[in-house]
Amino acid sequence: MLNSKTPPQFARAKLSPLAVEVPSCCQDERCSTAPEPDVLPDNGDRYSWIVTGMDCAACARKVENAAKQVPDVQQVQVLFATEKLLVTAARDVRKEIEKAVSAAGYTLRDSAAPAVKAPSGWRENLPLVTLIVMMAISWGLEQVNHPLGNLAFIATTLVGLWPIARQAVRLMRSGNWFAIETLMSVAAIGALFIGATAEAAMVLLLFLIGERLESYAANRARRGVSALMALKPEVATRLRNGERETVAQSELRPGDVIEVSAGGRLPADGRLLSETASFDESALTGESVPVEREKNDKVPAGSTSVDRLVQLEVISEPGDSAIDRILRLIEEADERRAPVERFIDRFSRIYTPIIMAIALIAAVVPPLLFGQSWGEWIYKGLALLLIGCPCALVISTPAAITSGLAAAARRGALIKGGAALERLGQIQHIAFDKTGTLTAGKPQVTAIEAMDSLTENELLALAAAVEQGSSHPLAQAIVREAKERALTLPATDAHRALAGIGVEATVDGERLLLSSPTKLPADRLSAAWQQRITELEAEGQTVIVVIQQTSLLGIIALRDTLRSDAREAIAALKNIGVQGIMLTGDNPRAAAAIAAELGMDYRASLLPADKVSAVNEMNALQPLAMVGDGINDAPAMKAATLGIAMGSGTDVALETADAALTHNRLTELAGMIGLARATHNNIRQNITIALGLKAIFLVTTLLGLTGLWLAVLADSGATALVTANALRLLRRR
Repeated sequence: MLNSKTPPQFARAKLSPLAVEVPSCCQDERCSTAPEPDVLPDNGDRYSWIVTGMDCAACARKVENAAKQVPDVQQVQVLFATEKLLVTAARDVRKEIEKAVSAAGYTLRDSAAPAVKAPSGWRENLPLVTLIVMMAISWGLEQVNHPLGNLAFIATTLVGLWPIARQAVRLMRSGNWFAIETLMSVAAIGALFIGATAEAAMVLLLFLIGERLESYAANRARRGVSALMALKPEVATRLRNGERETVAQSELRPGDVIEVSAGGRLPADGRLLSETASFDESALTGESVPVEREKNDKVPAGSTSVDRLVQLEVISEPGDSAIDRILRLIEEADERRAPVERFIDRFSRIYTPIIMAIALIAAVVPPLLFGQSWGEWIYKGLALLLIGCPCALVISTPAAITSGLAAAARRGALIKGGAALERLGQIQHIAFDKTGTLTAGKPQVTAIEAMDSLTENELLALAAAVEQGSSHPLAQAIVREAKERALTLPATDAHRALAGIGVEATVDGERLLLSSPTKLPADRLSAAWQQRITELEAEGQTVIVVIQQTSLLGIIALRDTLRSDAREAIAALKNIGVQGIMLTGDNPRAAAAIAAELGMDYRASLLPADKVSAVNEMNALQPLAMVGDGINDAPAMKAATLGIAMGSGTDVALETADAALTHNRLTELAGMIGLARATHNNIRQNITIALGLKAIFLVTTLLGLTGLWLAVLADSGATALVTANALRLLRRR
């Protein structure tokens, strides 16, 4: 039941009309009945490549379009963050795909092949440097000799135009008729024909500068992913029959014993065979302090052995280590584009041909119908063509989202895509699981009270015997306490878990039940015991009742401790206007004690189905995030607007969640939400910059106040501003 501090009633949150794939569907894209276009089908063979040469999300679409032209291709997907091309086809289409993508101007290599060294910055920037030099020479000649300067500008234009026009032709052959390269080529050639040679050259120069800025932004955003991929060493030292051998990390299999020297990184997830060792896991968890591991502890791939030579047993399959799983989540994040990004993508495909049609009308209608000057209106038409380039608009959303996701990952928060990032920014209420999320998840025995016929140790030994083998935190705490007291446990059999009640077993022929007091018949406990249990629960302790047959043997009280950062995290959320509520299966009095320490509301005695009902109820009033770490939290996380998993949680919780705190720091929740909100503001700013500059220059061009030079600034300049604005998110604290 809800405590007396009833949470305030919130009005239904109004989401942006862009927050869905189909505007008339619903507020959450997951409820759409339409098939998800980004999910590859299971039928057919699947092939993958690494794509080089992509500078922005628009390039990814060009690669997709080129691959889709190949017959028998069922589905194509480009994962921009990891530069992967995934293709599902009914037959072997590898050679045809490679030929089609190459014809579109991009290079493919097998995803399993070793990485190719990136070209030097000098070679990469050579076309731009060449054009700048030629532009300077042309301008100098123009000052002393106009005809010679005019020829120099023509030569500069042709040199700059050649790679752009060649790429435009390639893209048209691959099905991309309205690419930015096509618009630039038409504008530059048109400017040459009407004698605007200097402006033609400047248009191409500004375009190439914009391209380099886009490439810089893409590389900055992908740098974190590249660093993650480089964490796993290519080779490992494997021990077999007492002999050391150097093998590729892809050859390691579960059960292999490997050796990692001091300062070396783990090539796979491992189980420590050495007695103790310190590992630097900061690359994966963001935690700068080395972690002390003991024998049989699990250590994730990419961790560094700090101070000694260690031996480990490999426990992960090739391609399924902690690093590989994070990379897969990043790839999935790239698939799940934000609804606003999808809208902008679709809008730009319609917008570009419309702008080309308007530019054509502006160039020919005034001269034909009103006797205006052909040169003047062709010039204005070309300027409109450049103003209408969708580059800045197309990159406005993915640039911000990519920067936002990269900034979150760097802080130890993995968000699965733009759609999740968009929903995260709308969250005003967060529901927390208690055990393992708000608390440390390691309860300790705080009190043992037995009937006169038993001692404390005898009662504890009986309870520990029944709880042996259980994975429940309370059971493990009881067994751990018995071991610390060096108690001998009696033999048990007929173990049985009673769903929602407790656990029972047979000891010396007697049925022994461990249960919550609330699950027992009302007459089973005397008034004195009821009062004592109430006192313990009021202190925030969980009480386990030990029953033999029908007789009470005693009670055991346990208490879970708060996470060290729980209070700070809840306070930080309140500061940004996000309210928290605790959902727990624990009893109301124990839940009330924890909630009081944190100053938050709670609902207690909830089964997994009850948590789902509570989440659905609150979600109907306001977008809600659910934070949890266990299998029992997964349904509620799925029901919420957004599910957030603790990094130490179960695989099921991590798979279900839309985001994960990889370093387990609750204090990052407020930072995640703040970053999501900043990303949304950044997107709005970027769209305003992109469309605002176009609107201004559209009017000034039609009035004859601005020409081609400033027209290209409406796109290349806007692209540069949008990119720079998005990169600010990477510096956000």
